[in-house]
Amino acid sequence: MTRPLPARLLSHSHKLPLLGTLLLLAGCLDVPHPFASRGGPNAGLAHHALPARLDVPTPMASLLPEASARLWAKSTTTALLEQTIPAIAQPTRPGDWWLDMRAEQHGASVVPLYRIMTPQNTLRATQQGQPIPTARWAVADASLLAMVAQDAAPRIAAALTGIQAADMEKDPKSLKNRPARVYFTGVRGAPGDGDIALARAFAAAFRDSADTLQNSPDQADFTITATVRLTNGPVGTTGHPQQHVEIVWSVHDKTGKEAGAATQLHDIPAHSLDGYWGDVATAAAQEAAAAARQIIDRYSGRTNTPLANAHTP
Repeated sequence: MTRPLPARLLSHSHKLPLLGTLLLLAGCLDVPHPFASRGGPNAGLAHHALPARLDVPTPMASLLPEASARLWAKSTTTALLEQTIPAIAQPTRPGDWWLDMRAEQHGASVVPLYRIMTPQNTLRATQQGQPIPTARWAVADASLLAMVAQDAAPRIAAALTGIQAADMEKDPKSLKNRPARVYFTGVRGAPGDGDIALARAFAAAFRDSADTLQNSPDQADFTITATVRLTNGPVGTTGHPQQHVEIVWSVHDKTGKEAGAATQLHDIPAHSLDGYWGDVATAAAQEAAAAARQIIDRYSGRTNTPLANAHTP
């Protein structure tokens, strides 16, 4: 009997929660993308998805000189970009969401305020920054405004994610309220019976989830593909040749954009998978199915918590 692939977890940027043999390969897997495009009005992934740009105009009610106010907007834009929010320091443009930045005097401190506005100038959420002593705010320099922006950016990003989740919760077509429709194209490149064994095991494992595996790409929310690649490895100290196995399970949304990928890596005795895959296929497919569901969950945003105090659009 062929031994199952042992657990290994890597990431090209940071450690992720354990998923057996998987190397998870998508920045969007862990980082919210509240502005990611999800297709047309019937896409179903996020019927109320936010647009692809957030304008950050120079704040007029900032209690700062104009030059410092412009610098505050630019610093906030830079910090938001680091949070994967496609912000632009510019006046509001038709069709864009925008960030209304203000500063209010509260006793001996100035409190930065951030109001998330729709293209119709409807307030959706308000976030408050850390208070700054009035004397420091009056002479705010680049370093202080950068610190204020770094404090604000994750608050704003979390609010945007919460707004999207709140809108999805109200939308019966969103993936918070229905299963994802998934098309699996099968497995290619495996030796022996690997293509068939992996495909059958993956389909069986994925059907245990709440999502729907369908036989056609029509109306699919996501498409999953799998490829296997074997390369010759070193002979090793015992003189037995090795092969390196790489199985890549890729998940794409309905526009063709990659939502994430999971890669399984292992070194095996050469040609030990040229015939029957057996338990190896079962173990690999079960882990891949779990990873695919996690990618779909995070990419779609359906597991995000709605913002409790989000204003109704």
